[in-house]
Amino acid sequence: MTKPSSYSTVTMMIFLTYSMSKWISTYSDLLLSIGILPIAASLLES
Repeated sequence: MTKPSSYSTVTMMIFLTYSMSKWISTYSDLLLSIGILPIAASLLES
């Protein structure tokens, strides 16, 4: 009874980690493209 339960937990953890890493990479790319603009603008102004 414990084996299928732990197996599904591991599968869920792997899926969560995978989806989180995909989300983080997409979010960080978006954050970089948004964050670079003000930084570049402030560098050009100063």
